[in-house]
Amino acid sequence: PRSTFIGLNGSFAPWVGALIADVQQPILLVMNDGQLEEAITRLSRVGFDNTLGYLEGGMDAWKAAGKETDSLANKTPEELAEAYGDTANVPVIDVRKPTEFATGHVADAENFPLDNINDYLASMPTETAWLHCKSGYRSVVAASMLKARGVHNLVNVLGGWMAIEQTNIKLSTDVKPSEPAS
Repeated sequence: PRSTFIGLNGSFAPWVGALIADVQQPILLVMNDGQLEEAITRLSRVGFDNTLGYLEGGMDAWKAAGKETDSLANKTPEELAEAYGDTANVPVIDVRKPTEFATGHVADAENFPLDNINDYLASMPTETAWLHCKSGYRSVVAASMLKARGVHNLVNVLGGWMAIEQTNIKLSTDVKPSEPAS
């Protein structure tokens, strides 16, 4: 709970650099065995040299110790299309860059780019929001950041935009800029 997930298999170091403002921020790594040295090296390349250590045994050890956990609901694009229906009755948050959003998006979706997701905290809907990016990496990062800040009514769309555009959901290229709430 209240941790930030930035997966090592994606653009790990650039996203750490973009999303964690303080390079002195103490970091405790939770990862698969054999990835510690790579993670520390990649963090160091973007100025993060304050790694406290890592959770030996990863999440399995955490759970075995009876520690609190949190999770993210994941649903398919088909489930989004069914929930969305013909009337856009669920909020959809697209965390891709504005240029990606402009090339096509779910009709009536809001664009809250991951780069500045914290600016949109006050704009988050009160009902369950469905998050997506292009493939699923950035939406999980965004969800972890939002959950760490108390926003828990989130569903991640598996496969992201690449899978969504294969459904029958209403799509659009109309762009109305989403502005963070003041």
